[in-house]
Amino acid sequence: MKAAPEAQKRLLDLAELDSVLDRLAHRRRTLPELAEIDERSKLYAKLVTQVIEAETEAGDLAREQTKAENDVDAVRTRADRDQKRLDSGAVTSPRDLASLQSEIASLHKRQGDLEEVVLEIMERREAADTKVTDLITQRDEVRAALSAAEDRRDAALAEIEKEAADVQGRRGGVAGDIPADLLKLYEKLKEQYGVGAAMLHGGRCQGCKVALSIAEMNSIKAAPHDEVVRCEECRRILVRTPESGL
Repeated sequence: MKAAPEAQKRLLDLAELDSVLDRLAHRRRTLPELAEIDERSKLYAKLVTQVIEAETEAGDLAREQTKAENDVDAVRTRADRDQKRLDSGAVTSPRDLASLQSEIASLHKRQGDLEEVVLEIMERREAADTKVTDLITQRDEVRAALSAAEDRRDAALAEIEKEAADVQGRRGGVAGDIPADLLKLYEKLKEQYGVGAAMLHGGRCQGCKVALSIAEMNSIKAAPHDEVVRCEECRRILVRTPESGL
C-alpha cells in the first residue's frame, strides 16, 4: 500500500485521539461511583425488605396487644359485676356466697395473669417499634447517599461525554486527511490490536515496544517514503519520522 508520508504521520494523531477515547471509555466503565451505587443499591433493597418485615412484626404485636387488653377488660368487667353482686347483699346463701367469692378471686388472678401478658407484649412491641424506627433511619440514610452517588455519577458521565464528543469531532477532522484505503487498514488493525499505528522511534516499535533487527531496519530504510510498512512483531502500521533511527 502506498500513502504520502504526511498522510501516514496523521495516523499518529489519529492513534493519539483514539487513545484518549479509549481512556475515556475505561474511565466511564470504572467510575468509583458505579461500584458505590451497586453496593448501596443492594444495601437499600435489603433495608427495604427489613423495614417491611419489622413493620409486619410490629403490626402483629399491636394486634396481639389489643386482643390481650380486650381479654383483661372482659375479665375485669366480669369481676366488677360479681363484686357488685356480692356487695349488694343479694346473695345470701352461704354456698352461693362462697362460690361467688371463689369466682371473684379466680377472676382477679386471671386478670393479673393477663395484665402480665399485656406488659410482656408491650415490651416486645416497644422493641419492635424501636427496630422499625432504626431501620427506617438507616434506609433513608442509604437512599440519600445513593442519590448523592447517582448525582456524582451523572455529573462525571456528562463531563466524559462532553470530552468524548470534542475528541470525536477532532478525530473526524484528522480522519478526513487520511486516504480511505489507509484509514480502512488502520481501523481494521485497531479493532484487532487496540492500536492501529505506532511510531518507529529509535529503531523500536512504539506499539509493541520491540526493537527491530538490523535487517528489518535496513529493509524499512530501503523502502520508498510512501510505502506503508508494518511491524513484523505486532503487525501495526509503522510510521517513520526523523526520530525513527533510519
